[in-house]
Amino acid sequence: MDRKLLTRYAWLSIIAALITIGLKSLAFYLTGSVGLLSDAIESIVNLAAAILALIILTIAARPPDEEHLFGHSKAEYFASGAEGVLIVLAAISIGITAVKRLIDPQPLEMAVIGLLVSAFASLINFSVSRLLLNIGKKYNSITLEADAKHLMTDVWTSSGVILGVGAVAITGLNWFDPVIALAVALNIVRSGFNLMRKSIHGLMDIALPAHELEIITTILDTYKDQGIQFHALLTRQAAGRRFVSFHVLVPGEWTVNRGHNLLEQIESNICQKINNTTVITHLEPIDDDLSFKDIDLDRL
Repeated sequence: MDRKLLTRYAWLSIIAALITIGLKSLAFYLTGSVGLLSDAIESIVNLAAAILALIILTIAARPPDEEHLFGHSKAEYFASGAEGVLIVLAAISIGITAVKRLIDPQPLEMAVIGLLVSAFASLINFSVSRLLLNIGKKYNSITLEADAKHLMTDVWTSSGVILGVGAVAITGLNWFDPVIALAVALNIVRSGFNLMRKSIHGLMDIALPAHELEIITTILDTYKDQGIQFHALLTRQAAGRRFVSFHVLVPGEWTVNRGHNLLEQIESNICQKINNTTVITHLEPIDDDLSFKDIDLDRL
């Protein structure tokens, strides 16, 4: 899929956020529940995150240029990191509101209708979240994955709030509402820090996951019976783009043309097995001692 087409899923997230903000705000207006207010606040964060995702996905889809020769795919990590910060800020806001209401509990009104409205909003978020998560994993878009996980956090948040408001309606204990809101805030903080941690890993050039490394090493192993060796394997992931480099050691009597054809074949095999991968190889004679002295990141 053209990476530009991923922006349409960001638009879907924006539309879902606008709808759920309206529904949850209505639920808060009907009930006066601080738990439902916290839920509505998180939906506002969802909207901000979705808009940011749209901007970042547009940037990430740009082709390489003179200043960004490896493309713009790393821009996606900024979106997920910023979304993590927004989530934490929303949690702080929810926590402050919940503490005030815990000190001065207020009775709820029209709880049943408010809960039904909130439940419908959660159903929308759940459906959009599952779609974004599947697309994000399929096309290695950390931005869509982050948005999906944020929406799913919203679903769990809403579930907790609904339980809290329901408990108040059944027991008459008004302090249930702010206590649930505080629990929601703590859960949101956890989600926000997880997103920021994942973004930092990406910006730090994290290696490809184990199953993809296994694919690469399996392909390379198929050539070893020809007297060929490999070393200095380096990998990194930049959102939807992967980069792989390694040295290929061949018999010294091989011609340059034969060695070049081998590298083309190996690179093609890897790219066919792992999509959106840039493979960079370096040819060396296996019978030269110098070939085994330049395998570190800073080649000596």
